[in-house]
Amino acid sequence: MAKVKLSPWIKEINGRVGDMVFRTSPSGETILSKSPDMSAVVWSPAQQDHRQRFKAAIAYAKAAMADPDARAVYEKRAAEENKRPFQMAVSDYFKGVDLLSGK
Repeated sequence: MAKVKLSPWIKEINGRVGDMVFRTSPSGETILSKSPDMSAVVWSPAQQDHRQRFKAAIAYAKAAMADPDARAVYEKRAAEENKRPFQMAVSDYFKGVDLLSGK
């Protein structure tokens, strides 16, 4: 995996250019990697099931970040545990924690 050091005139770069992907790590470093070719992968039923659960977890986390009350809870917990709020919401979904169910 290649790492990229940007010139001062480029503040940030994210996304895909051709078959290369620019990502920002949690520490703020920009990382350049080749896009994976998943066209020949045959997913097992268990993998397909997990992908669907993960899709639902991402949808929950997006909804939680859009809700001011839930977002405040996740931001407070994230600050205390030195983690990111969105990832904490995804983790909570898999643990069965739902801060949005009372709404």
